[in-house]
Amino acid sequence: MTAAIELQGVRRGTLTLLAIACGVMVATIYLCQPLLAEIARSLGVSPSQAALVAVVTQIGYTLGILFVVPLADSSDPVKLIRWMMSLTILGLLGAAFSPTLGVLLAASLCIAATCAVAQVLIPLATTLAGPEFRGRIVSRLSTGLIMGILLSRTFSGISAQWLGSWRAPFVLEAVLVAILLGVLPAYLPKRATPQGMGYLALLKSLPALLRYRELQLSMLLSFCTFAAFSAVWASLAFHLASPAFNLGSAAAGLFGLWGAPGALLAPYAGRLVDRWGPNRVNLISLCALAVCFAVALTWGGTSLVALVLVVNLLDFGQQSGQVANQARIFGLEPQIRGRLNTLYMVVTFAGGATGAFVGGHIWAIAGWSGICWLVGWLIVVAALVLLAAQAFSSSNVKAAG
Repeated sequence: MTAAIELQGVRRGTLTLLAIACGVMVATIYLCQPLLAEIARSLGVSPSQAALVAVVTQIGYTLGILFVVPLADSSDPVKLIRWMMSLTILGLLGAAFSPTLGVLLAASLCIAATCAVAQVLIPLATTLAGPEFRGRIVSRLSTGLIMGILLSRTFSGISAQWLGSWRAPFVLEAVLVAILLGVLPAYLPKRATPQGMGYLALLKSLPALLRYRELQLSMLLSFCTFAAFSAVWASLAFHLASPAFNLGSAAAGLFGLWGAPGALLAPYAGRLVDRWGPNRVNLISLCALAVCFAVALTWGGTSLVALVLVVNLLDFGQQSGQVANQARIFGLEPQIRGRLNTLYMVVTFAGGATGAFVGGHIWAIAGWSGICWLVGWLIVVAALVLLAAQAFSSSNVKAAG
């Protein structure tokens, strides 16, 4: 995004702070991933049981998006975000002091259900400038989001190893969210609370929005790509701890840092969306993921260098596709953007939960090669969906002509 964008009615540095907020909040649901092997040992459970923590966070995030984010279309965003962040802090502290897996799962569900602040901020931010900058605004905040996902693993893995406990990252994250809670409200744009639609009416209105073909396409593509993304990241800690590498949680966390360059290319995806439209950027995204699959299957089982390339391609493919998908749906009616984003993100994180769950079982059965083939099949399905949408669009244009 460039300095030429003129934001309306907000303080200087607002977009940067909103991007940071997206990253900090979404990080809370990914802290567990590099810690899964240590959680299993500490709580005396199997790896597949420990992997349920990653699954529950995806499910919880989906529930939060479904039942909380629609309020963005009818509530004061400042009050809504304060409420969500306060509950996230309580969940983080609950996770830090969990004595059993059951308590940790409950705390993780609380964290994930209330930390969906980014999904309130992103549609809100698209109202701050003209539609010609929509792709770049989504890209800026989505970059913060994906950097939070990636760097949360680095932060979590390293702090756990240095401080000698998998519980430490949850305490530190609670402190970060508390600091953000004190700063963020002053930068949020002031909006009059819309009248005339209550909470139940908002929820009841969601199914009717599924009529939009742009939303259908974005949801299907995102389900597939985020399932692939989650399957790889949920199994990476186990892969690095296997005899092929014998590495601990800090190494698993560092892969979030090694994958950051791929995520940092996302702002260019936003510019391409504004110039070429979302479909072409979705195609670029799927090409990156296809190369990721090939490298992971061929060399990722034994080479750390190959794994670094894999996570960069994975992060770029997921992030660029996300920018294209959200820019597509935010081009629809402005007054329903919160609910459109709700439906889109529910399906996205349903894909994430599916990928983490299936990936955990495939890892136990077929190891790294099984994860690679899962990713490959998901890419094929996404490509077929995009091609079918392109063909349908072309046939409609010809019929209209």
